[in-house]
Amino acid sequence: MRSVFFPGDGKMVFIESESLQRVADCIDFSQPLVKIPPSQNCEVCVIVPVRNEAEHLAATLTALAEQIDLKGQRLNPTCYEIILLANNCTDNSVEIAHAFALQHPDLALHVIEKTLPPAEAYIGRVRQILMDEAYCRLNSLENRRGIIASTDGDSQVSPTWVAATQYEIACGVDAVGGRILAEANGRAALHPYARTCHLQVVGYRYLIAELESYLDPDPYDPFPRHYQYNGASLAVTAEMYALAGGLPAVRTPEDVAFCRSLMRVNARIRRSPLVRVVTSARETGRTDVGMANQLSEWAKMGRQKQAYLVESAAAIETRLRARHLLRIIWSNIFNGYPPSEKEIAVLANALGVTTQWFVQELAQPQTFGQLFERVELRQQEEGIWDSRWPNVEIRQVIHDLRSRLESLRLQARRLQVPLPGIKK
Repeated sequence: MRSVFFPGDGKMVFIESESLQRVADCIDFSQPLVKIPPSQNCEVCVIVPVRNEAEHLAATLTALAEQIDLKGQRLNPTCYEIILLANNCTDNSVEIAHAFALQHPDLALHVIEKTLPPAEAYIGRVRQILMDEAYCRLNSLENRRGIIASTDGDSQVSPTWVAATQYEIACGVDAVGGRILAEANGRAALHPYARTCHLQVVGYRYLIAELESYLDPDPYDPFPRHYQYNGASLAVTAEMYALAGGLPAVRTPEDVAFCRSLMRVNARIRRSPLVRVVTSARETGRTDVGMANQLSEWAKMGRQKQAYLVESAAAIETRLRARHLLRIIWSNIFNGYPPSEKEIAVLANALGVTTQWFVQELAQPQTFGQLFERVELRQQEEGIWDSRWPNVEIRQVIHDLRSRLESLRLQARRLQVPLPGIKK
């Protein structure tokens, strides 16, 4: 396992045992979901949680069955497998999945049906069960860099989804988020305000992703990149899945919680434009959170003629610059170069936290991901940040971000610095 380093007391701290304990405690290795052992060639274990997805499931499975490599040749079907867990279904999703498996005997499609008790019948728990199973199967092959890849029963992965994910992992990252696109016909049928908000958010988040590449660049996630790491298209190595403690079984978005777990252990996350998925754009979801619920909320806002407010461009730039400086200070502390009192005070003010609290946090042995998460929680508790940076109507923020990026691009050209993601 790759070790995680913590600055603060100048010591190296190993956290594998604690993280692996969560996996060991939650997985019953003696009672696998799938009785058939994985192929010795298996490099990717795809998991698909399904609940009443009869309308979409055939298309979902067809997309997974028709995978090709990056040269356009059919992908060897023995290099990946699919585990589909149909939980608490009241339609014919299970019959569709079994029929598909019979029609595609060369595809390693394992269909599991379960009726979970009410306390466990939510997407976070179902995805956790599946990802734990995938981890067990890759672990049985002693494939630490084997890939656990997740999609959904209402989503269709692109033809190179598996191969592009493998490519990104081979480049040295630990986790890959795919670009998730809303299905065109469903998007067209949305409430006009919901459709507008959806398109604005996509542009807003893309602009932030580019701004981030200038102000707080990540060598493992260069521009062009996107902004998503969500259940319809996320992947992680078996090694990093264990190191992060597995997928949290939470009712709030489990993919967001898992991304935070990965960041706490300084996982190298790539949000790859090569990895793409199309998902349904329905306003009625299977959970209390997620894209469907957000679309429904936007539609409600439209009926009430309510403006959509987001974090301002100035706040975003301040946060990114402060995070980059914090990253430098964190690294310097680890290497034995503590910051001055003035540097700490200036950064604490920029972050909207008290200097006394900030000094105490910098003295703690923790990863950068843990430290920045603590800073964000403290910002909410103290309220300084929100009072300093009120939200702004999204159209104005998009305009401001575009203007700022034009200036940064021009500056990069003048300095003959290659644009993010573009080699000279």
